Amino acid sequence: MTYQETIDYLYSQLPMFSRIGAAAYKKDLHNTIELCNALDNPQTKFKSIHVAGTNGKGSTSHMLAAILQQAGYKTGLYTSPHLTDFRERIKINEPAGQAGGEMINEEFVIEFTERTKKITAEIQPSFFELTVAMAFDYFAKEKVDIAVIETGLGGRLDSTNIITPILSVITNIGYDHMNILGDTLELIGYEKAGIIKQHVPVVIGEYLPETKAIFKDKATAENAPIHFAQEEYSISNIVSKKYTLECDVTSLKNNYSKNFILDLNGLYQTKNLRTVLCAENILMEQGFVISNEAEKLALANVKKLTGLHGRWEVIADEPTIVLDVAHNEDGIKQILEQLLVVRKKYNALHIITGMVKDKDAEKVLSILPKDAAYYFTNAHIPRALPAKELLEKAAIYKLTGKVFDDVNDAVINAKNNAEKNDLIIVCGSVFLVGEVNREIAIRP
Repeated sequence: MTYQETIDYLYSQLPMFSRIGAAAYKKDLHNTIELCNALDNPQTKFKSIHVAGTNGKGSTSHMLAAILQQAGYKTGLYTSPHLTDFRERIKINEPAGQAGGEMINEEFVIEFTERTKKITAEIQPSFFELTVAMAFDYFAKEKVDIAVIETGLGGRLDSTNIITPILSVITNIGYDHMNILGDTLELIGYEKAGIIKQHVPVVIGEYLPETKAIFKDKATAENAPIHFAQEEYSISNIVSKKYTLECDVTSLKNNYSKNFILDLNGLYQTKNLRTVLCAENILMEQGFVISNEAEKLALANVKKLTGLHGRWEVIADEPTIVLDVAHNEDGIKQILEQLLVVRKKYNALHIITGMVKDKDAEKVLSILPKDAAYYFTNAHIPRALPAKELLEKAAIYKLTGKVFDDVNDAVINAKNNAEKNDLIIVCGSVFLVGEVNREIAIRP
């Protein structure tokens, strides 16, 4: 098969959550275990860091990978979903520092898919199960020093949860995927806490009164040292700029402060930074050598080093166009906090949005600003909530706008309606952001 034929096979032959939703989710680890057994358990052949959480786990994973890469370690990075290219999911950021990291090569994708066709036919894994095994096999064959592994959904029953990492990280808990993980914060927290392993230290980025005890109880049961980042670091002197975010971080344990300039400019990145620094400290206690220079340089160049996009990403000026993959209530609240700071710099606000069917659209719509002009559209996946239906739901909350079949048509229309000093935000779905044609967005 050619590479394109291979990708078409993976998308069409295997159940894919991003396309069909919960039907693709397997509530056990059997298939992943079987696949990895057939591959001689590649996940046991490299060190790993496991990252879960409702929001922020992607940014946190990329920040950790950037730091480790800049410190000189051959670093694997597995994340999902991808924005435009399947190979974004599986990267090795060579210490030499190839911009954006080196994505898994097409030849390996083809060869792995061919090599696993027999067992795939026997056990019928999901798209995610097979690609997790692909990532593990690739990292093992490439002999990475360490890999940062982001969970796909939940934690306890996520396919990635067959690893025994040297460090576990849970960024936060919020309402998302309630049809699968449960409809209370306690139930969702229990699923995320499932990545906590025996004797493996765990960092909790942010906890709520409903979730702290769940994490502590699970860590105690596993004899796992637990660290609450929000109790170990404080953030102050935050300066939000168009393309960067500057802040001071104080260690509450050791009473020292550092200044950071981040190229991930969303205000919510300060929470992820706190989590990353807590994790980094544990890694150094385990023998990793990370200089202050490497740390600061990495955090100032995460997008360049790892290819992360879609996190309050400014892609055009006059009018300003921002892409953000926020897609649930907590994620949208982070955008609203950002708007409280930057809104005064702009005149009118334009919001291009689309969602998928299994998200709580009503909760998101109920908190969106009523003074914005809306452009309702949909990503071209079966799970997409039809834009017309989203418009009807939005009307209940006094949000008005027009429907567009394609996000790029919406971008063009918003630009035509906007003045130079307006702000256009594209948000609501990872898949919607992934379909934005950046050339169209920046075209005068």
